[in-house]
Amino acid sequence: MEDFEFVSPTHFVFGRGAEEQVGPKLAGRGARKALVHFGGQSAVASGLIDRVKASLDAAGIEHVELGGVRPNPEIGLSREGIALCKEHGIDWVLAVGGGSVIDSAKAIAVGAHYDGDVWDFFETKQQTEDVLPIAVVLTIPAAGSEASKNTVMSNDELGLKSGYPNNAQRPKLAFMNPELTFTLPEYQTAAGLTDMFCHLLERFFDDVGAVPVTDNLCLSLMKTVRAEAPRVMVEPDNYDARANVMWAGTLCHQGLAGVGRHEDWATHGLEHELSALNPGITHGAGLAVMFPAWMEFVYDANPARFAYYGREVFGLAPTGDLEADALSAIDETRSFFASLGMPITLAELDVEEDDIEKLIPTLKENKGEPFGSFKKLTMDDAREIYRIALA
Repeated sequence: MEDFEFVSPTHFVFGRGAEEQVGPKLAGRGARKALVHFGGQSAVASGLIDRVKASLDAAGIEHVELGGVRPNPEIGLSREGIALCKEHGIDWVLAVGGGSVIDSAKAIAVGAHYDGDVWDFFETKQQTEDVLPIAVVLTIPAAGSEASKNTVMSNDELGLKSGYPNNAQRPKLAFMNPELTFTLPEYQTAAGLTDMFCHLLERFFDDVGAVPVTDNLCLSLMKTVRAEAPRVMVEPDNYDARANVMWAGTLCHQGLAGVGRHEDWATHGLEHELSALNPGITHGAGLAVMFPAWMEFVYDANPARFAYYGREVFGLAPTGDLEADALSAIDETRSFFASLGMPITLAELDVEEDDIEKLIPTLKENKGEPFGSFKKLTMDDAREIYRIALA
């Protein structure tokens, strides 16, 4: 087990009607004026935004609204939020939505007291403690951003998608009502399940040997996501299934499932370039394509790890041939994503071989060379992984 530091300051309020406690909980922490940040019209049309605002009003907390967050959130809207924070003296940022909204809220919170451009933090990874406190009303279980230290933002002007890790931007409060996820579109549910499963894969496959306490937590979460996925797809209003998925999404990316390990994160880097090239590519869908391709390229670095994963998560019987067992585990992973209705080739995402060279310069800028830990990758390796994913 490697040395580690683990920070988890988030206070979770989980269950039916959790969003009704927004006002009292924020007031209890001294909030006076909140920026309510959300995505499209679904949160408004469902009445959720009105319920959240009513809770704030009842607690005597003033609020300013900023909607319009898109999937693969863009830094321009976060800059607008930063300007609103400075203009109105905002002291809390309240994200109502999924990972894209929360990531945008984190960028706002980081930039609210900064005199320069918030994109500086994404370029330099400079740490700051001067971050507005963040609260979250979660509507899409997937990214785990409601408890994580990470945010990922797109910069359309530069053609970049980049992450910024900072424990100071972990949300202080997360309100999680599984009933808010009952009406999620099937594709969005599937992409979220894929995303959380891939957060575990990034942690399980690295260059550190066995870490039983972390590995078993990771494997247990994988099995839970795999078991609940078909149930929630068939019964979208099944409270228990939605609750298990929602809490699993948090645990998959909160950090505990990777303590004592280096983690890998090569595949997320490969996918980020896809959704930077085309922001219409859903992150989970891109991961469904790229993870099995990455696995096929790297498994020979430690086929026993893949065989172990196949036995524990998919119940594959050992054949005595580690390579064959590793490849079977990869096949099962691809089949699992396909069973959710996820794409499994770049062609399904309208990405062609000619696009690969467009991805490499920004991948190198974002990840450096070599990148990854399970197997150190070069840009030529990245090209080959993209080619594997083509069809």
